[in-house]
Amino acid sequence: MNVIIYVLMIFILLCIFLMWYILTYNKYQSYIIRINEAEANIDSTLRKRFDLLSKSTGIIETALDQEEIMPELEKLKNKKLTNFDLDRKLLDFINEFHTIMEANPTLKENEEVMKILVGLNESEIEISALRKYYNDIITDYNKCVRSFPSNVIGKLSRYKIRAYFDGKNMEDEIVNDFKL
Repeated sequence: MNVIIYVLMIFILLCIFLMWYILTYNKYQSYIIRINEAEANIDSTLRKRFDLLSKSTGIIETALDQEEIMPELEKLKNKKLTNFDLDRKLLDFINEFHTIMEANPTLKENEEVMKILVGLNESEIEISALRKYYNDIITDYNKCVRSFPSNVIGKLSRYKIRAYFDGKNMEDEIVNDFKL
């Protein structure tokens, strides 16, 4: 009779451990899915921002009768950039766009340029919200990776700490720190 009780207790403990493992593993999977979703949304918004800036160069060149406004922008297409790098580069181009607008008041009367400006402002609001959403998910994910007992499953599954969106060191040569 005692043997049956011990076997039953061991079976119950194993079932509890297995349920905990499954729940924690699924929690990690949920975070990974949300991280991938956030990365895809950030990527989409950055592409939209890039397209707006590309469109603006043609309009500005025509309106000002100049050649090669922001020539480095088109070179971004051929570069292998992370979303961290692309976001920072596009921000530089947006600042250059605003400088051109300030220097040429006639552009403020151009309806197409104003539509692009509105689109850029909307994309900035959207990217800010996505950045916050991404960083919130990363915070929760990193807590799971670091805290006991969920870190046991994290180590077994080889989950690593992830960088925050704004945590990129721009001086290093690592380009795989933000998965596309």
